[in-house]
Amino acid sequence: TKTEIVRNGPRASDCVTKVALSISCENLLDMDAFSKSDPLCVLLMNSSGPHWCEIGRTEKIQNCLNPQFSKTFVIDYYFEMVQKLRFEVYDIDSDNCSLQDADFLGELECTLGQIVSIKKLTRPLVMKNKTPAGKGTISICAEERTDNRVVEFEVAARKLDKKDFFGKSDPFLEFYKQMETGWKLAHRTEVVKNNLNPVWRPFRIPLQSLCGGDVEKSVKVDCYDYNNSGSHDLIGSFQTTFKMERQYWDLKSVYICNIFHTHRVTVKSFSVTHIYDQIVKEYTFLDYIMGGCQINFTIAIDFTGSNGDPRIPTSLHYINPQGFNEYLSAIWAVGNVIQDYDSDKMFPAFGFGAQIPPTMQVSHEFPINFNPENPFCEGIEGVVQAYQQCLPQVKLYGPTNFSPIINHNYFVLLIITDGVITDMDETRSAIVNASRLPMSIIIVGVGGADFSAMEFLDGDDGILRSAAGEAAMRDIVQFVPFRQFQNAGTAALAQSVLAELPDQVASFFNLFDLKPPSEPSAS
Repeated sequence: TKTEIVRNGPRASDCVTKVALSISCENLLDMDAFSKSDPLCVLLMNSSGPHWCEIGRTEKIQNCLNPQFSKTFVIDYYFEMVQKLRFEVYDIDSDNCSLQDADFLGELECTLGQIVSIKKLTRPLVMKNKTPAGKGTISICAEERTDNRVVEFEVAARKLDKKDFFGKSDPFLEFYKQMETGWKLAHRTEVVKNNLNPVWRPFRIPLQSLCGGDVEKSVKVDCYDYNNSGSHDLIGSFQTTFKMERQYWDLKSVYICNIFHTHRVTVKSFSVTHIYDQIVKEYTFLDYIMGGCQINFTIAIDFTGSNGDPRIPTSLHYINPQGFNEYLSAIWAVGNVIQDYDSDKMFPAFGFGAQIPPTMQVSHEFPINFNPENPFCEGIEGVVQAYQQCLPQVKLYGPTNFSPIINHNYFVLLIITDGVITDMDETRSAIVNASRLPMSIIIVGVGGADFSAMEFLDGDDGILRSAAGEAAMRDIVQFVPFRQFQNAGTAALAQSVLAELPDQVASFFNLFDLKPPSEPSAS
């Protein structure tokens, strides 16, 4: 979980999904005297460091300058990592021809994020010295390989056994997936208080989680009476398959099953009425990205006085001879991943908690390029340049107020801060309000301060509520202290802070039944 990453340091995260890449080329160089080139494409990957690893090769296509390769490459996709890819195209003259002996037709270097963000990437091929490879181009199409189906349930029960001495029962259901090692919990409903004929709120379970996508695989359903002690009483249990359930539903029948107590004593008949169930498509993060959804990235930088005088090496804003501090490291780490999903690469960057020219009034929201009409910086390099030019012109002040910067922004907001929040009530209200919007907030804490307030905003341990008691619709805050990644590198920091962003994006749009801007399809 997110909390485990924060508490135990960086770890490798699970891939978001698998992506299939298909490749075609046009106008390749003709290297054969009496025929056309016989192209083959090699895919290499570099996730970190200087070393490239070969993923695989396409088939060779005879006498073709405009090949469409049938072989696809299926690779794990990690949103939170920069996955560098290199496509090398060769003219293979014989079956036993090695790449060293083959004629080089051109290459393309890009990232997997760049490909999936536009679904089909077409670029010119270049030679090893980066000159054009004639008029040759390469196109890479991405297709997500996953089972997106979910089962949508509305479930009711009748005539449940009375388990409470002074009341009825407080029933809830648990759905289990059959595994080789036993039963794995796939879903738990809410508790319906004091009711022997409960109707639970509609819910969805991914078909992959319920039965591994196999509708003939057994599913177990347990019904419990909830007890505050945590020792819940088993009311009953049954096993079925989703295929069987669909047959009953199609016949508009009531599914009747005998319920057995833990001592295998028949308690009574118990019916579960599947009022409504169907397999529906729940869109994934890549469905939205490939369908044209853009991730807008905004940066907010803490310029409060607790950071220390930027001219002194002990300051968190001090730029050392290597040109970096923790603020810059966080900007590079997160920005290098996010920028692949923003087509114009123009990022608004704001500061807060400083006295700014010309009046030197304290501001809790100012563009670091000092242009209120156009706070956008060109690329991550532009953000870094604006930050470096801004530092000598402002006076670090305070207090650390988050709410103004949260209320202004939309989509993905990166806040880099060193301090304790001084407007906690307002910040909680701003986050609760933002939880209804397509927005995620990433907070990177720099320095050695006590960040317990930040972890409170990160709703892993419970639902965040405003001071007035209003609950957030969803968890949109991810907090990570930079100090846990000082020895692990910026890539590990990016993986940690961005690991849950794909789920946050997809959950928002699915929550409101919003389809991707254009239906995703394989190109």
